[in-house]
Amino acid sequence: MTNIRLGQWLYALVGVLLLVKTQGINVGITYVQNAVAKGAELDKMNCSNYCCDPGKSPPQESNGCNLLTIPEMYFQGGGWCNNVTICLARKNTRLGSSKQMATELAFSGILSSLQKFNPDFYNWNRIKVRYCDGASFTGDVEAVNPTTNLHFRGARVFVAIIEDLLAKGMKNAENAMLSGCSAGGLTSILHCDNFRALVPMGTKVKCLSDAGYFINTKDVSGALHIEGFYNEVVTTHGSAKNLPLSCTSNKRPGLCFFPQNMAQQIRTPLFIVNAAYDSWQIKNILAPGVADPHGIWHNCKLDITKCSSTQIQTMQEFRLAFLSALTGLGSSSSRGMFINSCYAHCQTEMQETWLRADSPVLGGVTIAKAVGDWYYDRSPFQKIDCPYPCDKSCHNRIFDPNEHPLI
Repeated sequence: MTNIRLGQWLYALVGVLLLVKTQGINVGITYVQNAVAKGAELDKMNCSNYCCDPGKSPPQESNGCNLLTIPEMYFQGGGWCNNVTICLARKNTRLGSSKQMATELAFSGILSSLQKFNPDFYNWNRIKVRYCDGASFTGDVEAVNPTTNLHFRGARVFVAIIEDLLAKGMKNAENAMLSGCSAGGLTSILHCDNFRALVPMGTKVKCLSDAGYFINTKDVSGALHIEGFYNEVVTTHGSAKNLPLSCTSNKRPGLCFFPQNMAQQIRTPLFIVNAAYDSWQIKNILAPGVADPHGIWHNCKLDITKCSSTQIQTMQEFRLAFLSALTGLGSSSSRGMFINSCYAHCQTEMQETWLRADSPVLGGVTIAKAVGDWYYDRSPFQKIDCPYPCDKSCHNRIFDPNEHPLI
């Protein structure tokens, strides 16, 4: 008889990789051997790869992840490139070439193998998929410019990896969760129903997006900077064909990169973990450098405690715009949300914010418990925090000015 935990998978698409060394383990890289033959390459590089840490119970019957009996997976992200020049700049980095990727990555938080730090998913096979397409795995352009040799084929990479894992045991999965942070969190929203369609119908599938609910709103200069940027991403990568038809049939494809315009049509259960004052969105959507040429927002973006009262008021208005955009999720009871009032970005892969004695809480509940209760249908969770600075459990990000000179 199939073991009761056979085929538990967590697919996680992480946006900005946060290597947390405490309470974590390092896991090596695996390449999908036939990815290039399937056209799932970027700049002639095999970017179809992942790191897998096998589940510990029951014991694996083979080395590594050749037999995935209790799988959990986490897709990596890393922002987007919106034109050939920017994509070329990423070409020789870990965001554009597998040759530049670390051969091991740290697993913690939702990827932890320790029960005390990850009680609901610790014994799943935990898999982190590497990210190097620059369009949240939506790109699909057949033609290759011989001058740049850039391949915009992230959607093919996505399918190649899932097919590889199906062949290694995911076809027997009883449970699966597509998840991720930042650009990967957006991927988990955009690909949620696609993933549901790729795994067996008998598999319990849910999706989790951490810091991936990017909103379309004006920056401090009054311009819709992010709307133009996303439109360029979709155009450059030929992403329109891989965005939900329910959205692209009545909106410009670039607008369908925003969850607020397409998430309501997602049929698969979806959970949103997001800070209402998401530090990436504050820095790049509300106050990008192009909208703040004199650097008035520089110190505020590095440390929220350095913000003026006027800047805090502007951020409060951003929070209201974010909460308004959340109505795009719809009112289904299958939706979950943990929206805290922290200055943070990506909270599920960091142990300190996923589950620890001092982790952020809403109504006394940690992110780990909220997600676990929702996934296993123990109880629903839909909570929105009070405005900043009311939440004393936050781990607000403070950025090093030497590491972020252009913020």
